[in-house]
Amino acid sequence: MFLRAKKRFKDGKEHRYWSIVENRRLPGGKVNQRQVLYLGEINDSQKAGWCKAIEVLDGKHDQPTQLALFPDDREAPELACETVQLRLSDLSLHRPRQWGSCWLACRLWDKLHLDKFWAEQLPPSRKGTIWLKVLKTLVAYRLISPGSEWRLHREWFRRSAMADLLEAHDSLVQKDKLYRCLDKIVEHKKDFFSYLSGRWRNLFNIKFDVLLYDLTSTYFECNPPGEGKRQFGYSRDKRSDCLQVVIALIVTPDGFPLAYEVMPGNTSDKTTLAGFLQAIEEQYGKADRTWVMDRGIPTEEVLAEMRSGDHPISYLVGTPKGRLSKLEKSFLNRPWKQVRSEVKVKLLSDNDELYVLARSDGRVNKERSMRKKRLKKLWRRLHELRGRKIMRDTLLIGLGAAKKEAGRAYTLVKINLPKPDQSVSPETFTFSLQKMKLRQVRRREGCYLLRSNLTSVDPAKLWQHYIQLTEIEQAFKELKGDLAIRPIYHQTDDRIEAHIFIAFIAYCLQVTLKHQARQLAPGLTPRSILEKFSAIQMVDVHLPTTDGRYLILPRYTHPDRDLKLLLAQLKLTLPKQPPPRIVAQSAGLESTM
Repeated sequence: MFLRAKKRFKDGKEHRYWSIVENRRLPGGKVNQRQVLYLGEINDSQKAGWCKAIEVLDGKHDQPTQLALFPDDREAPELACETVQLRLSDLSLHRPRQWGSCWLACRLWDKLHLDKFWAEQLPPSRKGTIWLKVLKTLVAYRLISPGSEWRLHREWFRRSAMADLLEAHDSLVQKDKLYRCLDKIVEHKKDFFSYLSGRWRNLFNIKFDVLLYDLTSTYFECNPPGEGKRQFGYSRDKRSDCLQVVIALIVTPDGFPLAYEVMPGNTSDKTTLAGFLQAIEEQYGKADRTWVMDRGIPTEEVLAEMRSGDHPISYLVGTPKGRLSKLEKSFLNRPWKQVRSEVKVKLLSDNDELYVLARSDGRVNKERSMRKKRLKKLWRRLHELRGRKIMRDTLLIGLGAAKKEAGRAYTLVKINLPKPDQSVSPETFTFSLQKMKLRQVRRREGCYLLRSNLTSVDPAKLWQHYIQLTEIEQAFKELKGDLAIRPIYHQTDDRIEAHIFIAFIAYCLQVTLKHQARQLAPGLTPRSILEKFSAIQMVDVHLPTTDGRYLILPRYTHPDRDLKLLLAQLKLTLPKQPPPRIVAQSAGLESTM
């Protein structure tokens, strides 16, 4: 990098505009120059009327003062304000830190008006700790570069520009303050859900007549005694060796989260729905809502309760394919009805319920391709095992690994194992394809069996509601991937709840960005947008003066062409550069450490 001055003659006078330029070597040996920072004009005129004064924060009194800046190769005139000559040849850059994604996170926070809610819930402490800023830092950290609170305290905050954006100091993220902030937020969870639903309605005109409900689990990278909500249970992350908690989540068909609940890790899916129905009615009142769930969540008793009463609760739930076997004969004589170009359905009424058998051509091709791939791989593996000279125990180990990899395709093959006293040979170890089962599987590929008490609703609409469950699956994927909600290192229930609550708030910011990008910049994911904004860095430009002081200019780097286009698409405008400050030489050196 180097300092470059551009000359321009204006009103008969010469002006110089300074910028910091970076050289980039391109393939073929060519060098391209890119402007990184624009410093503006430093006065060259000898007349006071042509001088441009800037407002600078004085490090001694922490008050703004007017200065007129001149390069040291020009004589400074006598002016009404203080004049300062800068040694431009000794310019230096200090403290590079990430600014762009931090600024975007703060914009998303402001878009949801979260200051309005949390300022009332988290007033400053008597010692001057502004808990609102601590919470905002925790949420931005979880959105941008998730990790432990210890990493936030020791590393990330110094490498980010959150201190500049929040006008705070490093003391804001002392580790005890971070943990104390976690202890303060969980009690406001339900009030936050109510406030959030209002913001979704005002910003995006979201309706809540259809709610998607599903569960997931997240685990702990520690092995303390199973107590409280930390329990062993069925792990959706395939980490049954770890303690875990279960998270139940409600989102709208557009992917906007409304509420969640944290339950013990050994909670059965079937026991969660009744309590959640009651909690939603207590918080939001009774209304005409349709609950969309996957199979395995509601029990027959809960569905009967939803259908009964003065105010029945509408539901749409997927059913296991085992129920399809029981109803297969009843569907045989029913005609197919085309509801979309690649989707057709059969309807079956049963008392006050409606069964919808949906078949998607796209899903047929996908499931058939997956089944063929796994079955061929299993078949090759069985031939390999039969051709090797191995003991029976080794064969069983190999079959166990093959079964795990093949999944349901393993049930399509009939395997005859050698007896304990027999060796492995083509005569004692045989296998064959079960053609009857294969035909049955082919008939059911791409089929969904749905169950609902909405007997008068268009079946195409029911099918559309059900496939929107992918939105809640995507929410779990982003919580576990982009926001790194797992693993959890906290050990008390309150801290576990707070950790998940922070991730939930960060996910609300991410969903806001996703919806905004879907309308204005389709094709970009929230993570890719954050990564593009992270290219904007902030540095401190140190300009020594001839009188032994330092003029420090905090400046964020200029966005490149792609990022400028993205800013225009998202209708975002970068703020003005922060004000400069002037300090004594010793203070300037300390600020770079």
